[in-house]
Amino acid sequence: MLTLFYFLVVEQVLQGFYNLWDGLRWLRMAQRRIGSHTGFYAPRVALFCPVKGIEPGLEQNLAALTSFDYPDYEIFFSMASGEDPARKVLDKLVASSKHTIHIVIAGRPEGCGEKVNNLRAAVQQAKQGYDVFVFCDSDGRPGRTWLTHLVGPLADPNIGAVTTFRWFFQQRHGFWSALASAWNAPAATYLGEHHNNFCWGGGTAIRSERFEQAGVMEYWNGSVSDDLSLTAALRRMGAPIIYAPECIVPTLFDCDAAGLLEFTNRQIIILRVYESRLWTLGGFAHLLYCGAVLSGVGLYFSELIQGAPAIHLLTLAMLPPVLSMGRGVLRLTAVMEVLPAWKSKLLADSWVWTLMAAAVPFLALWNTVVALFSRQIRWRGVRYQLVSPGQTRILTR
Repeated sequence: MLTLFYFLVVEQVLQGFYNLWDGLRWLRMAQRRIGSHTGFYAPRVALFCPVKGIEPGLEQNLAALTSFDYPDYEIFFSMASGEDPARKVLDKLVASSKHTIHIVIAGRPEGCGEKVNNLRAAVQQAKQGYDVFVFCDSDGRPGRTWLTHLVGPLADPNIGAVTTFRWFFQQRHGFWSALASAWNAPAATYLGEHHNNFCWGGGTAIRSERFEQAGVMEYWNGSVSDDLSLTAALRRMGAPIIYAPECIVPTLFDCDAAGLLEFTNRQIIILRVYESRLWTLGGFAHLLYCGAVLSGVGLYFSELIQGAPAIHLLTLAMLPPVLSMGRGVLRLTAVMEVLPAWKSKLLADSWVWTLMAAAVPFLALWNTVVALFSRQIRWRGVRYQLVSPGQTRILTR
């Protein structure tokens, strides 16, 4: 047992130092991107945002989508039913917005996710006359320059898509919301200057002709994941996905324990179905981390009970969490540069993304185990069975 513990600790320390180096590299990349010019590419854009129900800050979130400093774009809000409570918010925006807003009623989904169904209906309505499609979510609050920065790199016609990610901010300072924020943060720095990027549905820009060439609408048939299906379509044709960290989307988020598990389990179950290799690698990494920490703590108490010196075991067991918190510090530093308007909030809640980073692998390992035995998720009140990337069953609405 002791030999296994030492092996795990050495592996985790080496991995931890690599993660610190990678964190510094990500910070430098973010700094370069922030200081770069967006260029002069400003095509006509169709901005798609699926909406369902009233969520905290919805009116402010949707209003932010009408306030970009981008010269030529129209917004397509899509929902399953015209009776959705969010319709009143949309009608108010239509009356006040300087940009054209279309409200698309998609109807009830059959054999696919409701979000995917809403997006399909909106894209079909907007097929003609737009050079670029941009996809976003209703729970994010991007800044005024967001659309310009997200679309700019598409000046290179060889790019498949430009994507970004979210950054969760807790509102009521609850423990479970804080853990959700810490759990979400590593994905933002997984994306970078490499070939393993994936599209994120809350912030992705793609040329409309590329969207058609990749056959995205076909990939959305029977899918519950709009973004990972889009990713698969682009990978099939070898089109690179570029990450824009300067476009990270502030997202206000609160949950209780049940909401935390529903959200995190859903994300990892979707990952298992659509990106099984990434799910496997992530699960293995979390297992090694948790194994090193738990075996070290177990050996410490075992030796302590027997009256043997054991503080060195506890010290070694704490090295992986300390290195994980160090990576959290680098991640937070980078995001403060990316989101200067949110700097005070980031500093006030800095413990969320630093101290709690040490606990995230334990939750992620639990999510991985759940995904090993279940393919059922609940999303916006609808329960789905994920049979395969192209086959979804709606269990309850």
